[in-house]
Amino acid sequence: MIDRPADRHAPDASLVHLTIDGIEVAVAPGTSVMQAARTVGVKIATLCATDSLKAFGSCRLCVVDIAGRRGLPASCTTPVEPGMTVRTQTPQVARVRRNVMELYISDHPLDCLTCAANGDCELQDMAGAVGLREVRYGYDGSNHLTASKDESNPYFTFDPAKCIVCSRCVRACDEIQGTFALSITDRGFASKVSAGMDEGFLASECVSCGACVQACPTATLIEKTVIDAGQPDRTVQTTCAYCGVGCSFEAQLKGNDVVRMVPDSTGGANEGHSCVKGRFAWGYATHSDRVLSPMIREHISDAWREVSWDEAIEFAASRFSSIQRRHGRDAIGGVSSSRCTNEEVYVVQKMIRAAFQNNNIDTCARVCHSPTGYGLKQTFGTAAGTQDFKSVEHADVIMVIGANPTDAHPVFGARMKRRLRQGAKLIVLDPRRIDLVRSPHVSAAYHLQLRPGTNVAVINALAHVIVTEQLVNEAFVSDRCDARSFAQWKAFIAEPAQSPEATEVFTGVPAQQVRDAARLYATGGNAAIYYGLGVTEHSQGSTMVLGIANLAMVAGQIGREGTGVNPLRGQNNVQGSCDMGSFPHELPGYRHISDDTTRAQFEQAWNVPLDPEPGMRIPNMLASAITGQFRGMFIQGEDLAQSDPNTLHVTAALSAMECVVVQDLFLNETAKYAHIFLPGTAFLEKDGTFTNAERRINRVRPAMPPRTGLPEWEAVCRLATAMGYPMHYSSASQIMDEIASLTPTFAGVSFEHLDRVGSVQWPCTEQRPAGTRIMHEQEFVRGRGRFLITQYVPTDERSTRKFPLLLTTGRILSQYNVGTETRRTANTVWHPEDVLEIHAHDAEVRGIADGDVVLLSSRKGTITLHAHVSDKLPEGVVYTTFHHPEAAANVVTTEYSDWATNCPEYKVTAVEVRPFD
Repeated sequence: MIDRPADRHAPDASLVHLTIDGIEVAVAPGTSVMQAARTVGVKIATLCATDSLKAFGSCRLCVVDIAGRRGLPASCTTPVEPGMTVRTQTPQVARVRRNVMELYISDHPLDCLTCAANGDCELQDMAGAVGLREVRYGYDGSNHLTASKDESNPYFTFDPAKCIVCSRCVRACDEIQGTFALSITDRGFASKVSAGMDEGFLASECVSCGACVQACPTATLIEKTVIDAGQPDRTVQTTCAYCGVGCSFEAQLKGNDVVRMVPDSTGGANEGHSCVKGRFAWGYATHSDRVLSPMIREHISDAWREVSWDEAIEFAASRFSSIQRRHGRDAIGGVSSSRCTNEEVYVVQKMIRAAFQNNNIDTCARVCHSPTGYGLKQTFGTAAGTQDFKSVEHADVIMVIGANPTDAHPVFGARMKRRLRQGAKLIVLDPRRIDLVRSPHVSAAYHLQLRPGTNVAVINALAHVIVTEQLVNEAFVSDRCDARSFAQWKAFIAEPAQSPEATEVFTGVPAQQVRDAARLYATGGNAAIYYGLGVTEHSQGSTMVLGIANLAMVAGQIGREGTGVNPLRGQNNVQGSCDMGSFPHELPGYRHISDDTTRAQFEQAWNVPLDPEPGMRIPNMLASAITGQFRGMFIQGEDLAQSDPNTLHVTAALSAMECVVVQDLFLNETAKYAHIFLPGTAFLEKDGTFTNAERRINRVRPAMPPRTGLPEWEAVCRLATAMGYPMHYSSASQIMDEIASLTPTFAGVSFEHLDRVGSVQWPCTEQRPAGTRIMHEQEFVRGRGRFLITQYVPTDERSTRKFPLLLTTGRILSQYNVGTETRRTANTVWHPEDVLEIHAHDAEVRGIADGDVVLLSSRKGTITLHAHVSDKLPEGVVYTTFHHPEAAANVVTTEYSDWATNCPEYKVTAVEVRPFD
């Protein structure tokens, strides 16, 4: 028998072959007739079907004629069959579609010319597509035309008079967002969309993600900005500047005015979804509070004086130069921003190293995810998460540690909830009962409600169970991990002191829960860990990251879809600010400043000698300022006076400096202590890139010219030049080219490449131009994974008789970080102030009722807040957010920080609460 090559023209047996309007079609089994028609360019009229939602079949516009089948089935819900013959245009089909459309129009306002959706209305489009020319039924009789609008939501209007009850909004809320805030109530002609129990959108469970607005085919749900400004006439693709998810958006504009932000369906991180912040809270970019001109003053007690860019830069340069002449070159430094682009951050760290001639450069990542960089580099060899966000769709077990995805990373939280509704199991480690523990159609298998500060003890106990119950993935450990370090760690973790029974005494987590959770993680299939600031912002933050890495390696849960160790980065460019060399000991690409070869490469490119010694971190700069050695600081897009711990210490340090330069959008709390204010650019004015939590490098494109007249990177370059080090670039693209030439993981990145492919995840090199979705697939970046001992050491910050409660902090959905942007939007309707959550027992014994004003005191200070009695916390623990400067939550947080990185211990502060008289 002779083997013959397969006939390349033979039909693929795995595909279903059919004919649509005389065109032969081959598609995968399970494809709907509508989807199959679309593959060959045949469009079928529809109102209820969209690519992002499951087929529903309610509008009846998409009916087709199928040979041998009775009636006219809906093409969106009819799967293809072998040999099927479909006709999408017959006299009978056309007649039925027109009849259906007549019924819709007979109960719809005929105000197309004045409707805000005119020109962007699917009902209008479909009426034209089916050839509707008259409505034979007239407009008399029962209708819904007098139904009143719901204007309660600050961002969009719900007009039931225009609703065709297609259920797209309801399905979007259910399937995409997973909030289940909307429903169809009543039956037949009385059917209507309801938010909650007819309570209106604002009072309902709606989280204003915009999925319902995006799904609506009419003007029933429409943005108020579109109603006010009219339809946009141009679009710019860019990236959201809020959290580390890094959602892609289309900024839709009229002239230079943004009309709406629409999530991009091709966005790698969000795939067409959004949250209330990215979708609606962009108005701060044009807020009247923005400072658009440079300002200077001699002393912080003086009034600000507007000046030209040249005068402001010369003023800053002369002050910095004078300080260095009098106090040495190490007397000044800078802080880069996780809110700015990679290009803007890069030039700041370059200015510090080349123009300031020291390594006193740090970043606000110091106060959030610096332990991530340390811990993952030590164990895996690279300072970043291992997966892309889509990987969670393959997870069978999801462990969430010290994170609240539905509030802090809501688009990824929605994606996670979809996987949980499909059957994945959830383990939550958190002192607070976050929404994921129990929400519609989602319930955690285990909530390990540990006491604040005991993370390491719990992660050790989980690993102890895996080791002592012989659940170790021996093949993975043998093939991929360092044998010596594993043996040492295994002996440590198997000690009885690490057992769930031994650690329960101080963690408060029942031993059996820990054992069951560990078994589920090790044996439940693909298991992924997602963690946040509840891991890193501890005195043992780095130890906990090491412990998480140990746990993933011992169970073999890394290097493939649905597994991995995934830090949920807080700000839009935390990952990028670290990548760009914003730490005092590392150049771009996480290469140590003391490495002669690396340093020589930068010295040659920058044409300047570099200091081989690491510089000062933020805490060191502040402490040195108080003692008089450190005298000047350049602060890019970071509000130290509100975001850093122990506020009184921070403001004392800022007050002691001779020259503080703030580059920002608004006069924030830190600007109260500044001598020079350089106005920054909003994300809608920026040209550059952000790098999100999954290492995805996204383009940020300017939708409007900088209102300040100068890009931020150019202002920094002018300052460096004025200090004697010439820095010149023709564009942000040129800065990225320099980054790529000096940073191996960015070697294949350029604006041209990103504009062509959309986005990439580093490492992106010439060998891997498409980037890297999953890290450590075949081997770890460092070669073999390294296990490290993670001894639990209780924090020095403990409850006492004077301060018997433990305070932990976090974020809320509607506000962002220190609220500089979101407080200047309508988001304040949901969270107008920070409140203190307190357990009912702790409130009762102190004589506190819900809504009372209370004093919250620590050994560092006292603030006042309204109390909210809550069952989300265990006794002995209180919780607040830090979005409002009036509350000044960080007045009470302490000086304790992570042993390896100085990341502040925001999550454990001993406090007392008492009624405020």
